[in-house]
Amino acid sequence: MPHEDLCDLLTRIAQTPAPTFQEGERAALLAELWSAAGHRVSIDEAGNVVAKIGPPSGRALTLAAHLDTVFSAQTDVTVSRQGARLVGPGVGDNSASLTVVTAFLRGLDVRTLKRPLWVVANVGEEGLGDLKGVKHLLEGHAHEMAAFVAVDGYLGVAVTRAVGVRRYRVSFSGPGGHSWGDQAPSALHALGLAITALYSLPLPLSPRTTLNVGLAVGGTSVNSIAGSSELLLDLRSLDAAHLSGLDTRARHAIEGAARQAGVSVTLTLVGDRPGGDLNADALLELARRAAAPSGIDIRSAASSTDANAAVPHGLPALSLGVYRGGHAHREDEWVQLDSLETGLGVLKRFVDAYQRSPLG
Repeated sequence: MPHEDLCDLLTRIAQTPAPTFQEGERAALLAELWSAAGHRVSIDEAGNVVAKIGPPSGRALTLAAHLDTVFSAQTDVTVSRQGARLVGPGVGDNSASLTVVTAFLRGLDVRTLKRPLWVVANVGEEGLGDLKGVKHLLEGHAHEMAAFVAVDGYLGVAVTRAVGVRRYRVSFSGPGGHSWGDQAPSALHALGLAITALYSLPLPLSPRTTLNVGLAVGGTSVNSIAGSSELLLDLRSLDAAHLSGLDTRARHAIEGAARQAGVSVTLTLVGDRPGGDLNADALLELARRAAAPSGIDIRSAASSTDANAAVPHGLPALSLGVYRGGHAHREDEWVQLDSLETGLGVLKRFVDAYQRSPLG
């Protein structure tokens, strides 16, 4: 696909807003683009755009690129061209991957497929989406698949190990009152105690395990005792046992802070991404063979992606990057334009190598 066409396609996709839980406009665009490329497309109950291509029998290779971005509906998603780069919110993660997948579908000769190929633009990968789209897809159809590949991330990187993630919304509640006239307990006091306790928890260096309070809010005014407060907690580990242990210790720390401050607390699990080995050895070898003609050495990595959802199903999975860029999750995110054509070549060769492999 010509360089300028890829640039125009990426700009169109990136300038179509797709906040998590509000991906409908971009889903409609992808469905239109894929249908125009000659493929039968449907949108499932979760909002995923699905194209099932090739032979009707046999287990499918599934390629999935997520629709959503981390930016709110109020964000100006205008894309600008700056030399050899496109710059704008979400232009890389994951608009660039959607662009490469769409270009792949435009150039695909279905007659060359010896096995089924499913291509998906899925909802709910970012933030509190909790892998909603691919969880729905795999719960209903994992038995029809031979392998799952999340098209996401930078060229030269393949995620072969899924980082497990637990996320909680923690809500503290008290009676509130006047800062001078009352002596009620403060929900903000409890929040502060909880954050201090959480960051005092010891974490192992190996296996890597992390804790993050990403958002903390509460109160109503400077002269009011806070009647409510809330934080969002993110727990991660490469090891399921360590994640479970940290989960228990974090909940105890939060409950202890609420008791100390004299307020009530509610913990709501808002994210649970399974972690573990993705059984990706054979897929990684195909990815390395596909990247070699472009002079790219694929390195394996651990991360949290849509591929995590394959773990409970024992389905071989991988997350494969197809563009070069930087500043992900920032409004000045950028993509190197000439990398899109390179990524498209890698994806084409990967699918071709899979078709000729003994996998599945």
